[in-house]
Amino acid sequence: MKKLLLFLLCINIFVPYVQASTTSAYEYVLMDMDSGRVLASKNKDNPRLIASITKIMTAILAIENKDVADLVKVDESISKSYGSGIYISVGEEITLLDLLYGLMLRSGNDAAIQIANYVSGSEEEFAKLMNNKAKELGMKNTIFYNASGLDTENIGNKSTAYDMALLTSYAMKNETYRTIVKTKKHTVKTNLKTYVWHNKNKLLQYDYITGGKTGYTERAKRTLVSTATKDNMNLVVVTINDSDDWNTHKSLYESAFNTYKSIKVLNKNNFQVLKDDYYDKLYIKNDVFLTLKKGESKSLISHIKLEKKKNYQDGDKVGTNYIYLGDKLVHTEDIYAKKISKKESSIISKIKSWFK
Repeated sequence: MKKLLLFLLCINIFVPYVQASTTSAYEYVLMDMDSGRVLASKNKDNPRLIASITKIMTAILAIENKDVADLVKVDESISKSYGSGIYISVGEEITLLDLLYGLMLRSGNDAAIQIANYVSGSEEEFAKLMNNKAKELGMKNTIFYNASGLDTENIGNKSTAYDMALLTSYAMKNETYRTIVKTKKHTVKTNLKTYVWHNKNKLLQYDYITGGKTGYTERAKRTLVSTATKDNMNLVVVTINDSDDWNTHKSLYESAFNTYKSIKVLNKNNFQVLKDDYYDKLYIKNDVFLTLKKGESKSLISHIKLEKKKNYQDGDKVGTNYIYLGDKLVHTEDIYAKKISKKESSIISKIKSWFK
């Protein structure tokens, strides 16, 4: 099938990283969630124990695989739990949604075990689901053994700051997940008890923070994931083994907000492909914003690939717009074809003739 290739704007400049105080972190990453662009990092691809930030994967898999309105009857599997918990009891009836609040706000290991057992029948089967999802998301340096993040001398969930940023960027696309992790206080009433849970994420005191997950074990040390949105920028920070993680996250965000701006690089209402006479009309479904430093827009490359489909239908995907910053791919946007009726075509021709 013949393809039409179009290249627009190609200029390269040096791109420095965000400058921030991160001396306490063994490993960290600051990423733009929309493009996946890494704005700052240190040891970002070194696999290490991750403790309870594991529960980000547990939560998104539960949301995707079950109805969160389901009523779950707590079973004997929670007897294996230790460490942080929400202290549910065998025989208690609680919705899956409320278990997820307990999981993410209070880091309940009992909630993690019960969720895994409810979704997959056992933690072992749930771990397979976790690893399959990690592979699907491109988390190349990650392995999960359980739903909680608890570790022993022999095994423990391992990942990297980069992989956990990929996972969080994915999870934040889910409305239910976003609602849970930004909640500061949640009250639950079951058939046995009433609970009031406050979020352990102290960063929620800042208006720009939209969620996250804390973690700690003696072997992993402090781990923390947080997300932030400001001026149309959507960012994620992951720190692993950081004794001053709250300040590291705050410092990275404030430095990024002072350094970068969100720039609209594709407008869905004014999308054009030069020199294309094959399709009636081409369009994209979304405006595209990129987080850029001052002057970086000059280094953007827009590369469009179109397939010439002989019998296309209205709404068919017919190409892709690739956006590069220098030689690095930072965004892809699908291009669709629209068929224009003879009447519409005639009106468009008249409008064009008026301007001529």
